[in-house]
Amino acid sequence: MSIGYQRFLEIITNFKKSKVFVIGDLILDQFVWGDVSRISPEAPVPVVHVDRESFMPGGAANVATNVSALKAKAAIIGVIGRDNWGKILKSKLRRNVDITGIFTDTKRKTSLKTRIVARHQQVVRVDKEVICQISNVLSGKIIRHIKRNAKKIKAIIIEDYGKGVVNPYLIREIVKIAKERKIIVNVDPKEEHFSYYRGLTCITPNQHEAEKATGIKIIDNRSLLTAGRKLLKMIKAEAVLITRGEQGMCLFRKKGNKITHIPTKAQEVFDVSGAGDTVIGVFTLALASGASFEEAAHISNYAAGVVVGKVGVGCCSQKELLDGIRQDNKK
Repeated sequence: MSIGYQRFLEIITNFKKSKVFVIGDLILDQFVWGDVSRISPEAPVPVVHVDRESFMPGGAANVATNVSALKAKAAIIGVIGRDNWGKILKSKLRRNVDITGIFTDTKRKTSLKTRIVARHQQVVRVDKEVICQISNVLSGKIIRHIKRNAKKIKAIIIEDYGKGVVNPYLIREIVKIAKERKIIVNVDPKEEHFSYYRGLTCITPNQHEAEKATGIKIIDNRSLLTAGRKLLKMIKAEAVLITRGEQGMCLFRKKGNKITHIPTKAQEVFDVSGAGDTVIGVFTLALASGASFEEAAHISNYAAGVVVGKVGVGCCSQKELLDGIRQDNKK
């Protein structure tokens, strides 16, 4: 599919008119930056001399940050613990994201992922979190919040990291609201939860998740097409977008049984952390801004190419996105 720069510009300019709800597991990403000059005498592991630490929103919070970075209106809905990590996460979000949908559960800890990075390479990751389904009371609060604000939004992103916020009841109620209001609902799935997702607009699994969900090992174009078509039937969605790393993306459309292969736009890959978050954020925002499925997939592919070229969980700005598209259109 050939898309001109002016059409991309028209869609991206419309980003500022769209408000997107991001619902799912909230994570605080901690980065410990340092250098390695020797191996520990206690064990065959590197000794990292720490220079600095930084925090960034992760999980569903990173998706909301990606949407906001593209000058759209983003609102986050999820659950944190009553702890310092939750306070830091809210402080990182509140400047650019609507955080009125963040609820506190005194029985949970805010999920924290600590990445130790030395010389631009991730040495180890340490996770501190509680994995259990949220209560029906909290699910009810989330649903009421969505209903109160449904008139203001064009799209909902469900970001499922399997920590317990996304559950079958929540999905069913969101789909009901979305159908009544004609709201786009896209899901970044967790492989164990494919039975939850029914009647959505689009689902965006990576290749590994698509293989697990369908039981089909994707080894060539034929197996890829078989898996994509099977997912469309399983989920009863309008579209499926399978992300494939260095092999790009493949979009499957229910209408007309269309299939679109999209090669990657990444020039250099430093860190794939958060790339899936960028894809669903930009893809959904583009759909909310008037793009077709094919146009939205191409735009999200450009954005992913920008993000994997950065160290750490990053975002793609509107300028970076337009610059990447402009340069590619000159070729």
